[in-house]
Amino acid sequence: MRSKDTPAWIFQVWTSFAMAIVVTTVGICYLPLDIWHRGFLGMGFLFSVASAFTLAKTLRDNHEASAVVGKDGLPYR
Repeated sequence: MRSKDTPAWIFQVWTSFAMAIVVTTVGICYLPLDIWHRGFLGMGFLFSVASAFTLAKTLRDNHEASAVVGKDGLPYR
């Protein structure tokens, strides 16, 4: 049986994620660089975020695939 995350934990995770995105985006926008440099940094930032989501999903999927469950619903190892 999988334990469920609490609403407080989910709120904290989403809030910290949103804050990180906003603060980093504002920081990139206010750098004293021309538009091409800021664009390059912004695209690199978005690519890093997308790669982090892909990595997390892949790790989760591989972990769940390795768990074999018996007829009684308990993990079989």
